[in-house]
Amino acid sequence: MMNSLSEWLSSLGTVLGTLFTYINQFFHWAGSDTSTAGDVYVSIVRWIMPCLAAGILVSVIWRMIRVKNPNEVWGYLYSDELGRFPIRHWECTIGRARHCDIIVKFATISRTQCALMRNERGRWFVQDLSERGTTSIDGNVVNQREKLEPGSKLTIGGVPFTFHPITKQELTKQENLRAEISSPHPPWKSFIALTVFQLLTIVEFASTKPDSFKTIAECFLMFTAAMWAYILTTKALGQKGFEPEILAFFACTLNLAVTATSTPGTMLKQTIAILIGIAVYIFLGWYLRDLNRVIHTRRLMAGVCILLFVITIVFGGVHFGARNWINVFGMSLQPSELAKLCFIFAGAATLDRLFVKRNVLGFMLLSGFCLAALAITGDFGTASIFFVVFLVIAYMRSGDYTTLLMICGAVAGALLMVIRFRPYVASRFSAWRHVWEYADSTGYQQVRTMSASASGGMIGVGAGNGWLRHIGASNTDLVFGILCEEWGLIIALLSIAIIIAMSLFAFRVIQSGRSSFYAIAACAATSLFVFQTILNVFGSLDLLPLTGVTFPFVSCGGSSMIASWGLLAYIKASDTRQNASFAVNHNVRVQRSPEAAGYKPVNAEENSLQHTQRRPTTTTRIPPKSDPFPPITSETPPQDLFLPEISLEDSLTEEDRQTMKKNEQEINDFLKQFEQAGSDSAGSEDDIDLFLRELENENLDDERRPD
Repeated sequence: MMNSLSEWLSSLGTVLGTLFTYINQFFHWAGSDTSTAGDVYVSIVRWIMPCLAAGILVSVIWRMIRVKNPNEVWGYLYSDELGRFPIRHWECTIGRARHCDIIVKFATISRTQCALMRNERGRWFVQDLSERGTTSIDGNVVNQREKLEPGSKLTIGGVPFTFHPITKQELTKQENLRAEISSPHPPWKSFIALTVFQLLTIVEFASTKPDSFKTIAECFLMFTAAMWAYILTTKALGQKGFEPEILAFFACTLNLAVTATSTPGTMLKQTIAILIGIAVYIFLGWYLRDLNRVIHTRRLMAGVCILLFVITIVFGGVHFGARNWINVFGMSLQPSELAKLCFIFAGAATLDRLFVKRNVLGFMLLSGFCLAALAITGDFGTASIFFVVFLVIAYMRSGDYTTLLMICGAVAGALLMVIRFRPYVASRFSAWRHVWEYADSTGYQQVRTMSASASGGMIGVGAGNGWLRHIGASNTDLVFGILCEEWGLIIALLSIAIIIAMSLFAFRVIQSGRSSFYAIAACAATSLFVFQTILNVFGSLDLLPLTGVTFPFVSCGGSSMIASWGLLAYIKASDTRQNASFAVNHNVRVQRSPEAAGYKPVNAEENSLQHTQRRPTTTTRIPPKSDPFPPITSETPPQDLFLPEISLEDSLTEEDRQTMKKNEQEINDFLKQFEQAGSDSAGSEDDIDLFLRELENENLDDERRPD
């Protein structure tokens, strides 16, 4: 047995010795021929990177698809005749029109009568939106914005309602339910996978860019450290949702990779631009927490937007046929990129300002000035982006298709004039869809981009191994071609999927936004991302004319990067999931309950009218007396939990009782006369018909008479 053990140990020693010999030979070979070792590493990593990138994006998109926001109720309007109307949003309109949040089909009520608004302190306000001025609170006519107290009598078009917000107990139950079904998933796996992706990229550049490797590695590590500092800090402050940030950090990783490939000397400058963008994102997100502060800043932002364009017109330098760059202390800036933030900030509005003609006119004038300024500077690619954003904001503010179609027709006519009198713009349109016929002139960039994209295949030729980087504007206008060539079609398509995922996320979270300002701003920012990506990608592939706009987060350039992070703050501010966003202040308060405020709860009959709302709703029910607050579950909509018991008798005033008694007496007298007429044939049918018509007219007069 001892002999067999010694033989086994001897064999093991031989195997280990041989293994160590081979390992030593491998390291000696790798040290003597670094290019060959690097080629082997790149060949392996080229297959790993697409799988890792797809895993990151799929995990984030899956979490975004599972985003749920409960349908919540923040108060009720009670009417003795029409029933109960739940208030499901912090801002909602009341009227007869289909677009209203609370639809009351009554002849004396305007199509859009008034707006109810709630602030973060739990206080409610009423803004009259009708020219008739038939909205009042406790008999006092509402002229501008008036405070609405619990138990107040809100008269809308002569129809009386009693207002009651939810109580503190009900708010706590809604918060618990929101935390249960909308709490974001932990982001650690995605961030760890993204960090691995970044480290593998650094090692890959060690073989393809040895001369600039030190700068590339330092900038990548600086960016990774900033990413983790943001995650850990915001996580410590209570934030749980990081889906938009993961997508932005992944796109910025591709941005640094493209910069290292094309212009490694600008790596530090691009990294600083990303860090400034993150700082702008944090500041703007914090600033958007306070809606009152935001509203008072809109005019200032409109002024800054105008100032940026004036500076561009006066001091801008011509670059590729457009005067859109200025030099500040040796640095080139593109003011139109920063103007995008100001334009959306000034264009978005709260619900009470959407219907004010002065605000609408002001936004129209601002939009016209921006488009005119961009036409003067010759930056028609950015002008088309501003126009699309204008259409989105204008539609969300008014919903008027006819006016928008007229505006589109006017702009189409102006575009034809531009093509007629701007030769360089006309040349781009003339080469569109015919770039192979102008391969050495106006179609030079598109032809090279398509050739490089085809040569990259599915996994690319490796970071730094492509040739498209030698073409002008390859890291800005043609960045999609570099991604296809060096990183492969898979990662290039995933970069587009990043923008699509942000759009899906914004679409899901704005449905429960706190204010129309956040919904409009998020939709405008998302539309800008999508349209700008379409222009960049399709333009480089000759599917659209090449306009020279950037790919958000991916194209090189400091101004574009800062603007992209700022626009992301608008999307983040619309995320109202429990503790999901640092840009949302969840320390909300509620007004005192009606009982605590000294008001007696007003009961009403169940709403028998079927009224549709702008957002998805569910059927309400009344809890039994034995269980006024049934247990909350994820399957139970929160608006069904806090409805009071109904008793019509308690809601009647003394005047109502006297009226009912009078009507009852008239009916009894009529029945006696009818019986007498039937018994002795003393009455005639004409007399009976006349009496019925008189009674009907009296009832109609009572219904139409305002309270």
